[in-house]
Amino acid sequence: MAVESELLVLAATAASIGFVHTLLGPDHYLPFIVLGRARAWSRTRIAAVTTLCGLGHVAGSVALGAVGIGIGLAVGQMELIESVRGELAAWALMGFGLAYAAWGWRRSQTGRAHSHAHVHADGTAHAHGHDHRGGHVHVHDSPRSVNLTPWVLFTVFVLGPCEPLIPLLMVPASAHSWAGVAFVAGVFGLATIATMLAVVFAGLAGLSVVSFAAVERHAHTLAGTAVAACGAAMVFLGL
Repeated sequence: MAVESELLVLAATAASIGFVHTLLGPDHYLPFIVLGRARAWSRTRIAAVTTLCGLGHVAGSVALGAVGIGIGLAVGQMELIESVRGELAAWALMGFGLAYAAWGWRRSQTGRAHSHAHVHADGTAHAHGHDHRGGHVHVHDSPRSVNLTPWVLFTVFVLGPCEPLIPLLMVPASAHSWAGVAFVAGVFGLATIATMLAVVFAGLAGLSVVSFAAVERHAHTLAGTAVAACGAAMVFLGL
């Protein structure tokens, strides 16, 4: 009974820490909000990508913790590895955001009005102006296209550590059983992913009431800049 009570306390702690850890880390939800909006993803797709990345995020730390506990690594050693992973993830997120912003800026320039000159057989000439924007200025991902954005995000999130999971949850749980480790880690994962989804959809709901018509052509540039800023905050401010 004492062991079960301790696991329940750890599970409750895991849920609260998962919630706070996710809420305080904008990298857990901002990329899905801005990229989902810019790429006009459906709510189902946004939920699927967010959940996939959340699973990868938690699974990376669970795997490291399980291996570390199995081979007897000290908590400090595992925390050092997590710190290195965190730096890699932050730089990767910033790099991805900058690359996406550059791609978005280049794409936005194809929508600028320009003119073409035409010379006819009779010697007359004229020019006309047009652009290439058509009816839409944002990308709708085609079912046949290879969209790498979700997989890049997934890779970044697998690299990103869940810092509180190992020292605060997995190591104490390991004193009981591997089933206890799985239970506590599962509660932490559910709380993390549920919080990610809740904040993502709250953010999308907020954006839906704001008109971006004036800057719609630069939606991808702005989204990439926001993601890069999020990564930079992790690198330089330790968020």
